[in-house]
Amino acid sequence: MKNTLYRKLLYVISMVLLSLVAVLLFRPEEGIFRMHVIANSDSAADQATKLAVRDAILDYERGMGDVGSAEEVKARLMDDGRGLCTAIDNVLHERGMDYSAELHIGTYDFPDREYGGKLYPAGRYQALRVILGEGKGKNWWCVMFPPLCILEDENGKIEDEAKFDSLIMKLIREAKKNERAE
Repeated sequence: MKNTLYRKLLYVISMVLLSLVAVLLFRPEEGIFRMHVIANSDSAADQATKLAVRDAILDYERGMGDVGSAEEVKARLMDDGRGLCTAIDNVLHERGMDYSAELHIGTYDFPDREYGGKLYPAGRYQALRVILGEGKGKNWWCVMFPPLCILEDENGKIEDEAKFDSLIMKLIREAKKNERAE
C-alpha cells in the first residue's frame, strides 16, 4: 500500500516538475515582437523581392504611428492585416512575381541575434512571419518592437541609408559623423 502511494506521489511530483520546466523553456519572450521574412528561393530575384517586401512592411509599420508595446504592434497588425497583405501583394505584383505571400502571427523559435549592442538570446518570440511563395530561400528577421529593424548588407554591415529610422540608427549615424569630424 505504501509503495503504491509513493509511486503516485512520485508521479505527481514528476509531472509538476516537467510542467514547470516546459513553461520556463518554451514560454515566449515578453515585451518583444519580431518580424521574419522568408524568401521564395535563393535566386537573386527572390532575394531582392524579399528585401523589397521587408521595406514595404517597415514602411507600413511606420504608418501605424507610435506604439507602446509588443502587444500593441500585434493588435494593430491583426486589426489591419488586409492593408499589410495589400502592401505586400503590390510589391510582388510590381516585381512580376507569380507567387503570393502568407502572413502569420504567432510564437516562433529564433536564434541568438544582436541588435544595437543588445543580445536577444535564442528563444521563442511573438512575431509576424511572412512566407513568400514556397518559402525555401534565405530569410531576414529583426525586432519590430522595440523598433530595432536595422538594415544590414550580406556581410552584416549596417547600410548607411536605412529606410527605417529608429533611435538606434540615429545614434549610429551620429557616431559616424563624430568619427569623421575627429
